[in-house]
Amino acid sequence: MAKTKTKRKHEARRQREELQQQQREKLQNMPDPFSKENIRKIALRLGIAGIVVWGIAIAVGHIAGFVVAGVLTVLTVGVVAWGLNFAKKSRAVANIVKGADTVEGRKEALDRLDSEFKEGDTAATFAKAQLQMQEEPRAALETLETIDLDKVMATVADEARSQRAMIHLMLGETDKARALADKIDLSRHKEHKTRATLAAIVGESWARSGQARKAAEMLENFDLGDEDYVDIKPQLLRSLAFAYSWSNQTKKMKKTLRQLQSINPQLLTGFITKKKNPMGVNPRGVHPLLEKEAMNMLMRSGAVPRKMQVKRGR
Repeated sequence: MAKTKTKRKHEARRQREELQQQQREKLQNMPDPFSKENIRKIALRLGIAGIVVWGIAIAVGHIAGFVVAGVLTVLTVGVVAWGLNFAKKSRAVANIVKGADTVEGRKEALDRLDSEFKEGDTAATFAKAQLQMQEEPRAALETLETIDLDKVMATVADEARSQRAMIHLMLGETDKARALADKIDLSRHKEHKTRATLAAIVGESWARSGQARKAAEMLENFDLGDEDYVDIKPQLLRSLAFAYSWSNQTKKMKKTLRQLQSINPQLLTGFITKKKNPMGVNPRGVHPLLEKEAMNMLMRSGAVPRKMQVKRGR
């Protein structure tokens, strides 16, 4: 009995770590906001905007036009400065998170985040939650819930909602995940990877809570052959598998599972529930046919661990 509990604990930890790998990489691989390329793009955009605004003001030739142009210029510069400052802090947070792959490393990183950043700093809050997910998903939820969604920028609020929804999905709390996903507006996220990452979480939340057809239609808008989506393709495929299974699109579901298998057969374990294996995922929202097909593919692949004990129906 003790060995079984230990195995379950280790497996649950492994699944949590895999689920958060993409989020950690997002922080660690964040581009330098002050690189020559970024500075050039910002300068170009500001220059074009400035020419248009001041050109109109000069054409109008009225003092009010110059006042409006001046105000818009100040506001634009302020927004850009805020964005660069936020990006700079995010890079600082990423440097702290790097290497936090052990219990001791995570504890040290958490201590630094608490001491080096002010309470309420969103970049530090996200990083802290991501570290807590490895051991205490409930604690991570509590940390993310400290972000006031009504006071932060809409895009930041969506990021907080998506991470909270992801934890709820991990815990099998599909209704809570759905409530958060419904408030995420993908149209305000222009960066391709960010929008696709959010879509994967929204899609899975919808699919596992009664909106599978809607989820499938939304996810199919993403071209999985696009190089921009290489890193998050497994997440999109996972969501599609849930969507196709619950919308009774069996052929598409099987094709999606085969695509996941070709990337890494172990990805199929994300559909094996505790009903089949004590070390499996929460069964809430996992379609029986999806689990059966994933198990069959996994068994045929030879990637099933020898110690994996599958419960058979009597």
